[in-house]
Amino acid sequence: MKDMMGLMKKAQEMQSRMAQVQAELESATVEGASGGGLVRVTLTATGSMKGVSIDPSLLKADEREIVEDLLVAAHEDARRKAAQLSEEKMKAVTAGLPLPPGMKLPF
Repeated sequence: MKDMMGLMKKAQEMQSRMAQVQAELESATVEGASGGGLVRVTLTATGSMKGVSIDPSLLKADEREIVEDLLVAAHEDARRKAAQLSEEKMKAVTAGLPLPPGMKLPF
């Protein structure tokens, strides 16, 4: 029974830490870039887009498709970085908790 109480206590502590990490991820930002830095996208670590920066040299009517492609690539770069940051933070929260392999939190 002591093991069950200890596990419940750890679960409550983890839940509290997860809420704290979730708040940190809401305010943490990552930047993705493409085109050698000519296009930049800023996201929160939870995926909300906060900003876009396009170098003025790309703002030519005949290069619209290039800019669109670079914008998509920069967003994907930022999204990947946000996912990595989120995964690292969650690993820190669940450290020491006996979770089955492959189980991801939050559920």
